[in-house]
Parts: sequence; structure tokens; C-alpha cells
Amino acid sequence: MFSAQPIGFIHSPYRESSAIPKGLGAKHDAEGVIELLREFEPGLNDIDGFSHLFVLWQFDRADGFDLIAHPPTDEGRPHGVFATRSPRRPNPIGLTVVELLRREGPSLHVRGVDMLDGTPVLDIKPYLSGIPAEKVRRGWLAEAETRKSSDQ
Repeated sequence: MFSAQPIGFIHSPYRESSAIPKGLGAKHDAEGVIELLREFEPGLNDIDGFSHLFVLWQFDRADGFDLIAHPPTDEGRPHGVFATRSPRRPNPIGLTVVELLRREGPSLHVRGVDMLDGTPVLDIKPYLSGIPAEKVRRGWLAEAETRKSSDQ
């Protein structure tokens, strides 16, 4: 077992989770700043060569967990929590892909934040994917998108 310690915090426009876009077609265009603690700044060397980043963060305001989630994306239908992005997880860890706009010292200006202001950041990694788009499957989410488009 390990205990994660924040390497920094996100500054985001979201003060309440209800303000974060959710559901089918939700756009995550909000900009924010990942402010690293000064001792971790050397770890950002060469990061500005990447267009996108994986950000691992803590659902620090989630209380408890559920193994069955009812995402609004699928009209409240039940799904296993590991097949969703629910914040109520056994280990309250979030994962977001953001676009890196620029770096200023220990600060990364990013687009695509979906976390609350002040959220602890646990790790940052360059976004790399070798999976061709035609091989990616979207599970129950693809079915929910099909249902929604046929309802319109």
C-alpha cells in the first residue's frame, strides 16, 4: 500500500460539482491552472513539448463509494462503478485528459478541466495513445448515445 501526496492543486472555475458539465455531449472546454508545489517544478522539464496530458487527481470531496453507479449519461441506468466516471469510488482517484496551453514556472495552463477548484493533483503524465480510433470501443456509452440520437 502507498499513500499518495499531492504534487499540486488545480485552479478551476468550478466551485460546486453541479457546475461541471456532465452527460451525453458534455463539453469540457474550461480552462484552469495546475499549480505544482515548488519542490516538484523540476519534474516539468520538457513537458511543454506535449499537446495533451493525463492528470491523476483525488476526489477529495467524495464521501464513501458505491459499486453500482447510475450515471446521468445513461438516464440513471445502473452500471458497475468501474465502467463509469463516478466520483464515488473505492479509491477516490480521478483521471482527466487536458490540453496543455502553456507552462509558466510551476504552473501549467490547461484546457479541459472537469475538477473542482482546489482539487489535489497526484500525478501528471504525457498523453500517449497507440490505439487506433477504429479499435476503440465505448461500451454502454455508445448504446446510450444511440438511444439519445434516436429520441431526437
